[in-house]
Amino acid sequence: MSKQTAPFLAILAFFASINLTAPLAAQQLVAANSDSVTLPDAPTPAYSSSLQTQQQTTPAPPQQATDDQNLTPEQRRAQAAKELKLEETQRMAGIVPNFNTVNNGKAQSITPGQKFQLFFKGAFDPYQFALAGLDAGIGQAENENPGYNQGLKGFGRRYGANFGDNFDGNFWGNAVLPSLLHQDPRYFRLGHGPILHRALYSISTSLRTRGDDGKWQPAYSNLLGNLIGGSVSNLYYPDSDRGLYPTLRRSLSVTYQGTLGGLLQEFYPDAIEKYKNHRARKAAAAATPATTPTTSPQP
Repeated sequence: MSKQTAPFLAILAFFASINLTAPLAAQQLVAANSDSVTLPDAPTPAYSSSLQTQQQTTPAPPQQATDDQNLTPEQRRAQAAKELKLEETQRMAGIVPNFNTVNNGKAQSITPGQKFQLFFKGAFDPYQFALAGLDAGIGQAENENPGYNQGLKGFGRRYGANFGDNFDGNFWGNAVLPSLLHQDPRYFRLGHGPILHRALYSISTSLRTRGDDGKWQPAYSNLLGNLIGGSVSNLYYPDSDRGLYPTLRRSLSVTYQGTLGGLLQEFYPDAIEKYKNHRARKAAAAATPATTPTTSPQP
């Protein structure tokens, strides 16, 4: 098992082993009415079945879309800050940060300052320090980057390198470049439709992203950010792990991890909802008293 896949397999195993509470409060609070999402255009709000029921029972005012278009720049920034505050409470399994996910498919564009705020919120989350330790332990066990050697010193070097890789890639790909290129670093969850369609949509977001204008465009921020992060890592990796090929390998590895993360962001709420429904049915069945057939007395 490689250190890139271990965290995701651990998360999936966690889903099936313990009782989870879905962190969907932010999704329900930010949800708004819209048409269905189509891939060629910028995403519009999309909902899971539970939110569709809520939408039908509490319709939004008919002038909501028009009012949104008439917001002043200050009002848009205030609304974006409110949405961002809710997004920063989202976690998977109550542990893994899910701050970069827009669950309802629509949100106000965020300012450069808010992009940096979102980056720092995720970069220094306790989960990132724990993940770097897990990656370092796996790397030490498999003797990756042998120039670091073994022992406590080797573990410390691997720990710093893993944390630095994650920090560098996200710093450039989620903060600096999105601010310069006017791209949104968040994942806009589709949330409905056939599984294959949603999976392809999720995978495609590694290569395309939503701009601040709401339109799809090539994901220059993500791809260039991963490449820059891989290049910066040459400053602290051993001499044997520097150069063009190791840089490209690290860049592709981060892109691969981001693709897996996107799939997890897309399907996590569905897995939680299915699990909760299963628990509810099981609890209802246990609460229903068993009945036994009665027979008429013999004459």
